[in-house]
Amino acid sequence: MSHVPVNALFTPLGIAVLTVSDTRGFDEDGSGDLLVKHLNESGHTLVERRIVPDDIYQVRAVVSGWIARTDIHAILVNGGTGFTARDTTPEALIPLFDKAIEGYGELFRHYSLKTIGTATIQSRAVAGVANRTMIFAMPGSPKACALAWDRIIALQLDARTRPCNFAAMVLPSATLCNGRHTTTSANDGVRL
Repeated sequence: MSHVPVNALFTPLGIAVLTVSDTRGFDEDGSGDLLVKHLNESGHTLVERRIVPDDIYQVRAVVSGWIARTDIHAILVNGGTGFTARDTTPEALIPLFDKAIEGYGELFRHYSLKTIGTATIQSRAVAGVANRTMIFAMPGSPKACALAWDRIIALQLDARTRPCNFAAMVLPSATLCNGRHTTTSANDGVRL
């Protein structure tokens, strides 16, 4: 089980929030508001927030621009993860990943099974790392965003979480699991 040592230091990350929706503007974006509130309360910094339509190329363009930036360590994407014709967030993101984080979707569906039953199989929550930037995509409902943040993402973006966390992947001075120091692979440019 993950835990946070009492004497460990917190390291804030720069985070971007993207809402994928054909119908929501900032006034109706409760999920984006929730993610911003939670990341700020956790001590991280909101670097940028955008809303784009359910369009594979617009989603990919925004996320591609963000993963090229050095001030954005993580990207939280909500919406577009279902099975309608317009739900293309996973198709937009997966080609950008250097490495997929299969366990994120598995764990998200495991936790949501307790609240929504077998409807959880309709969630295509995905995550990955691209250019040392963590990307987490989740359904667009506020409850789904809260579940993803509270149960999975908050701990993995906290450099104090032991035995492992993903903050070590994006912070140049962080240590990896079990105290190993970070190194960069010459083959893929991804921190190991």
